[in-house]
Amino acid sequence: MSLIEPLLMEMEQEAVATRRLLERVPSSQLGWKPHPKARTLGQLASHVATVPRGLSELLQQDSYEAGGIPEREPESTEALLALFDESMAAAKTNLARLSDDQMRSEWSLTRGGKPIFTLPRAAVIRMIVLNHVYHHRGQLSTYLRTLDVPVPSVYGPTADENPFM
Repeated sequence: MSLIEPLLMEMEQEAVATRRLLERVPSSQLGWKPHPKARTLGQLASHVATVPRGLSELLQQDSYEAGGIPEREPESTEALLALFDESMAAAKTNLARLSDDQMRSEWSLTRGGKPIFTLPRAAVIRMIVLNHVYHHRGQLSTYLRTLDVPVPSVYGPTADENPFM
């Protein structure tokens, strides 16, 4: 088994829960945000949807100079889901291209030409492509809960699905 295969399997399995959460994002609330300094619901959901593609593209290079990435708000829940589906398909293709040697080779994130971190690509995939999405998915579930939108199961029943919780 190649080094990327277990990570791709995890990404695909987690994508099911991520998509279920994105399906709950109400089009009518995309501009809502819980705090003036926070992202809007639409921006956060779009970030969750596009991280897999964007980061999988950056990992085709040996490093990336960090800069501001504009946050887009999707026009609707349907547009958000299409964005996520396209992102996942592209991420699978991009990551599947990585050889075991590339997975072991170092990748750097820099800012102003100075390294923020340098890690083997496999670690970067775990840290940013997977864990980064899980982190923001948790934020998204909190946004939805605050808006009184029933939150779907991620790793087990939620209070919305289990009246005994």
